[in-house]
Amino acid sequence: NTLVFDNGGGSGNGRVTTKGTIGEINALGDLSAGTHTLDFRTANNFSMTLIGNVTIANPSNISAGQSGVLFIKQDGTGGRDAQFGSYWDFSNGTAPTLSTGQNEVDVIAWIARTNTNIAAQFIGNFS
Repeated sequence: NTLVFDNGGGSGNGRVTTKGTIGEINALGDLSAGTHTLDFRTANNFSMTLIGNVTIANPSNISAGQSGVLFIKQDGTGGRDAQFGSYWDFSNGTAPTLSTGQNEVDVIAWIARTNTNIAAQFIGNFS
């Protein structure tokens, strides 16, 4: 049996289950150079392929306690870089250096501590 509670808030957050749940991965596709904003209301888990250097801006619709992962893949050229908005808080206060080889995949596991602070952990090179 699964108990589901929705607080009825406009954000649709507040769900509680007694069993495991499956969070779909929101495939963002190829991200060209520029600034990109994740919408945390649409998903908890995201994947992207970098085809240029990007900035992953502060996400929209953050709820404290929300968590997920971000899969970042290099394209067939590799060598792409990502910068992160000020809400992203990495270990030791330093944003990660991504793996740069062709088609290499990195993972960022995250949990929102507040609606303006995301504790993030970089896990590199799942190629």
